[in-house]
Amino acid sequence: MTHTRRSFLQKTGMLLGAFSAQSLFNELHAATFDALQEKAAGKSAEEIASDEDYWATIQQAYSLDPNMIYLNSGGMSPAPKVVQEALHRYNDLTNKGPYYYMVKVLDQGKEPLRQKLAKLAGADTEEIALLRNCTEGLNNVILGLPLKRGDEVIGCRLDYINAVNSWKQRAAREGIVYHRIDLPAAQENDDAIVKAFEKAITPKTKLLHITHVINWTGQILPVKKITAMAAKHGVATLVDGAHSFGLLDFEIPELGCDYFSASLHKYLCAPIGSGMLWVKKSKISAIWPINGVENPQSDNIRKFESFGTHSSAIEQAIGEAINFHETIGVQHKQARMNFLTRYWTTAAQKRIPGFSLITPADSSRHCAIAAFTVDGVESKWYNHYLFVDYKVIVTTVNWENINCLRVSPNIFTSLQDLDKLVDALVILTEKSRTTPKQ
Repeated sequence: MTHTRRSFLQKTGMLLGAFSAQSLFNELHAATFDALQEKAAGKSAEEIASDEDYWATIQQAYSLDPNMIYLNSGGMSPAPKVVQEALHRYNDLTNKGPYYYMVKVLDQGKEPLRQKLAKLAGADTEEIALLRNCTEGLNNVILGLPLKRGDEVIGCRLDYINAVNSWKQRAAREGIVYHRIDLPAAQENDDAIVKAFEKAITPKTKLLHITHVINWTGQILPVKKITAMAAKHGVATLVDGAHSFGLLDFEIPELGCDYFSASLHKYLCAPIGSGMLWVKKSKISAIWPINGVENPQSDNIRKFESFGTHSSAIEQAIGEAINFHETIGVQHKQARMNFLTRYWTTAAQKRIPGFSLITPADSSRHCAIAAFTVDGVESKWYNHYLFVDYKVIVTTVNWENINCLRVSPNIFTSLQDLDKLVDALVILTEKSRTTPKQ
């Protein structure tokens, strides 16, 4: 590297990367977040969860449109400004000479990023693949698992649509048996959930597909109990962690599963189009990657990353998202999200006739996502007018036997935002009595 190029990279903070004293996070936020950590010292996560001054500082680290209220982090989350700035810098660098700066410079930060993600996940570095979303990770397992005609896979009717369709496709093409059990949308009995999965197991069952946090309703499934039961039957487990990683306080290996996939652009707040796959080391060689590689039965986790040209800028900006996340702390984040969900749902239950929460009320069984219905009002009608009249962005769910409205805030959400949501719902509930539904 020439002196001129080295000076340029030092100046832009790219020579040492996100995990150094010269990280962009340290450049932009070090003093502010040091003060936050001092403020949090000696306080429990629950005490910090309701400290609006603490969270107001974090809210300022985002650049959301002030003219709307964004309550769809369950789909994808805005990234904090430090992540946006990192992505901008890395993209600018890439476009100065894509092959050189991507392959010779930015990609040199891939292994440090893998190590940092592994540490965050409590996993072995050689078990983490850097991908583009949770679906891509799931599909490497769904389509790459060695199964033969008649082998059975058990999922749930509340699983994510892309995963369901991938299993259906494999069943149609190869003759495997794909069975989905029914679970109530707000089941609060762990034993009943575990028994529902166990009852479906037969001698031909090879894998259970388990959604950690149901994306439609926010219900948290007792993954550890399900995987422990499955292990007793000699059945492998794949966990969809799209809505749990970066939000709930856990380490992947302690879940007891064999495979785990996550999106990083939800509650970790990494750039949109970032994800990861974890595969237990002993299982890697058996999974065929969905994209061709020279040695598909290698035990090298990197075989799953062979998807052609990719954005090194997105990958490297993940590092600043990890810095941002770790400075807040997952315990504080989880407690805050439980507090926000409890705050708006309690207010809605008191003020809106016919309001029915279809997410478990127990805070240990939900976190950032909650879903509801109101007697006599179509969810899509609410969704339409929430945006048209109030610029509130939520999600309509219409899947299997669930038709509801889903609300998924994040750490940038204020109590004022949630007050406006509930106020709007109150007004719209009255309006629904006289306005034709769309």
